[in-house]
Amino acid sequence: MKPLIALLLCAPLLAACTTTAQSLQPIPGSITYRGQPEMKLTQSPPGTRLPHHFTNQWGEDVYETYIIQPDHSLKLVSRQVMTRPL
Repeated sequence: MKPLIALLLCAPLLAACTTTAQSLQPIPGSITYRGQPEMKLTQSPPGTRLPHHFTNQWGEDVYETYIIQPDHSLKLVSRQVMTRPL
């Protein structure tokens, strides 16, 4: 009986646990900004990390990291924006 009561007390708490992490969205300059690139990276194995560096419209250096997916599409996994000192 006690395990049933414990389960009934914990069930609402577990149901409230949800992840709200949103994936990064491409910005102008990102490889996947207008969708996946036409050319697939077929010679790179899935799981390979692909770095990308560009300058955004405000002159900041942007460093992005992509991971090649099993279907050889690219998934944006991290972005760092570096502002230049004045």
